Amino acid sequence: MNFSTLIPVKVALVAYVFLITACSDASNPNMSAVDQSKIAMPVPIELTVFKSKTCNCCQKWIDHAQDSGFSVNSNNVTFLADLKEDKGIAPNYQSCHTSQSNDGYLFEGHVPAKYIKQYLAKVPENSIGLSVPAMPVGTPGMD
Repeated sequence: MNFSTLIPVKVALVAYVFLITACSDASNPNMSAVDQSKIAMPVPIELTVFKSKTCNCCQKWIDHAQDSGFSVNSNNVTFLADLKEDKGIAPNYQSCHTSQSNDGYLFEGHVPAKYIKQYLAKVPENSIGLSVPAMPVGTPGMD
């Protein structure tokens, strides 16, 4: 094989590598909005937490939720029992803090973040949320 027969092969190979590189560029300004949405990162799930300002374990649970990818808004509440009653959380399901998703689902106490994600991915019919009553040792924030 002489040099003149290799030139077309080399040109084709370089063109092919360039084509692959150009097509794989996610920052390509010529991509449509639909194509760009496929590469977008998922939006974090937002939770609003209602807690006592003096509860350290609640803050540890908030840290756990944030470390697990949740966006958390924390609210210190003076009369938590009234809030829980207004939201329909029976006394036997209550704990030290209440979290609420943007969809209105409730997560009472030290519920592990992975269970909140599973619940929100497929909400059981006629349910209002999940609860870890009391403050059991070994749950997130109760290490």
